[in-house]
Amino acid sequence: MQHHAHHVPPGLTFTDWLPLLVVVAIAWVYLAAVIFCGSTKGGWNRWRTGSFMLGNCLLAVALVPSLMAWAHQDLRGHMVQHLLIGMFAPLFLVLGAPLTLALKALPVSMARNITTVLRSRPFYLLSHPVTAFLLNIGGMYVLYLTPLYNESLTKPYLHYLMHVHFLVAGYLFAWAMVGPDPAPKRPGLLLRVLVLFISIAAHAFLSKLMYAYGYPLYSPHSEAQIREAAKLMYYWGDLAELFLAIALFALWYQKRGRTTYGLGPTAS
Repeated sequence: MQHHAHHVPPGLTFTDWLPLLVVVAIAWVYLAAVIFCGSTKGGWNRWRTGSFMLGNCLLAVALVPSLMAWAHQDLRGHMVQHLLIGMFAPLFLVLGAPLTLALKALPVSMARNITTVLRSRPFYLLSHPVTAFLLNIGGMYVLYLTPLYNESLTKPYLHYLMHVHFLVAGYLFAWAMVGPDPAPKRPGLLLRVLVLFISIAAHAFLSKLMYAYGYPLYSPHSEAQIREAAKLMYYWGDLAELFLAIALFALWYQKRGRTTYGLGPTAS
């Protein structure tokens, strides 16, 4: 088994810290909107704030230069980073309802522009659970079962694009499943549950392929390291998907309860 030192490489540049600084900036913008709504718009849900901040913290951990360096040379580190960026952080960011907060904090004209986008057919198709599933799980299959992963080790732009894809696709999938933000024509619970369980099965199958056949093939990683990374994907991926399933059914139950007692419109 190959062991790699987990340390911050010497000579870190501003570029190495830039992803982390972007995450910090996003957190400050969100908090500024929360403060603004608290003083002028009737307040904001503290649980949503806590969820968004937790998602930002998980994302920040994944983007710390020491973990970035570990992930670049060790498939286990890469898998930890993938799980944080693509599965755990997106769920908590989505539950923070940033679009709803933006609609509440922004001027009416800008809020209407956002609403127009949310109601558009292109956005509906992009955020559909099936589309989100294909972008999210499909991206993983392409990365690990083709030479793309090995290419990303030597081409920095592919490396960063890979992380952006993980985050955007993971956020989109979580939003399609449980997003509390306004979404006209959101598919019903049955379809979302079906897509979620197919996603769980596809994710587990990919991890078993990696474990059994040593994907990604011809990588610089040892067989033992690949198997350890595959186990991380399998078990911790299951945990992330369990959280997603709990959130999906909890939100559905909450909305159903409001409808039963006449507190809101029917939704699922």
